Amino acid sequence: MKNKIIPEKTTLHPRNPHRFRYDFEKLIYNYPILKNYIFINEHHVEQNNNELANQTIDFANPEAVKALNKAILVSNYGIQYWDIPKNYLCPPIPGRADYIHYLADLLANSNDQIIPEGENVIGLDVGIGSNCIYPIIGNYEYQWSFVGTDIDENALQNCKKIIAKNPHLIEAISLQLQTEPRFVFKNIILPEDKFAFTICNPPFHSSQEEATKASIRKVTNLKDTKTTTRGKAELSEAKPILNFGGQNAELWCNGGEIGFITQMIYESVKYPLQVFWYTTLVSKKDNLRSIYKTLNKVGAVEIKTIEMAQGQKISRFVAWTFLSEKQQKEWKFYV
Repeated sequence: MKNKIIPEKTTLHPRNPHRFRYDFEKLIYNYPILKNYIFINEHHVEQNNNELANQTIDFANPEAVKALNKAILVSNYGIQYWDIPKNYLCPPIPGRADYIHYLADLLANSNDQIIPEGENVIGLDVGIGSNCIYPIIGNYEYQWSFVGTDIDENALQNCKKIIAKNPHLIEAISLQLQTEPRFVFKNIILPEDKFAFTICNPPFHSSQEEATKASIRKVTNLKDTKTTTRGKAELSEAKPILNFGGQNAELWCNGGEIGFITQMIYESVKYPLQVFWYTTLVSKKDNLRSIYKTLNKVGAVEIKTIEMAQGQKISRFVAWTFLSEKQQKEWKFYV
């Protein structure tokens, strides 16, 4: 393959391998099927004569996005097999990787500025979904182990298939069904468990109607910006809710994001010494005030908000711990 100069996305975490424009030549080399979904963005061609740098996919096409994910996982994360069932969420890998790398920095701040690595560093992925993305990235980058939980048995069955077909994940990731959907940690964190962190991408919306409207807006925006090799706007007829899949548990829950996180906080109080850092993504900045209020109410010892930027989009996760300063210093990441 030829050497190419690819612009850097300086907003992503410095260790994120996706800081550069997608190298489609490399991705296609590792996953040839992706070639079927590549086209030239004529709008960018006008500004850049390098045709390779102007390759892209239709991000409103779920099959194209899934093919891109497969290519990335093969090329960057040593994955031999990965797939998700129809209508399940297909996660944006660069953003998910950012969460993992910023989480590693958070752990390093509690470990003499050294990122704790290895199989004995165990994370709890709340709502692993069908894609298994956080454990895949966390295990590849830092050799962490994971327990993945979900209320959707079909999602866990798909994760089980992904793990079984990637032998290096078999000992690194275990799965657990949450049999009582209204709880987060009950039945999951057992007396003998000790987690360095929890990680979570909570349901954003409070109803199926709200989730559907958001999907329609997202697909409409993507349609408006998509340009074909002929330079004409191409509007897909695909249904928005199918393009951006997601089962009910992935997209919405009673009370929406703030309801889910509030429940998580109240439950976390019951396991103050078994988890170093509880963390969760917070998509809506307006929810931070309520989250901090609840955390202070339950007596969290330390609370942090870590901001992440993916292009023009700003996301963040909130972290909290119940460990005192002395208990934090005595915590052993390597058990």
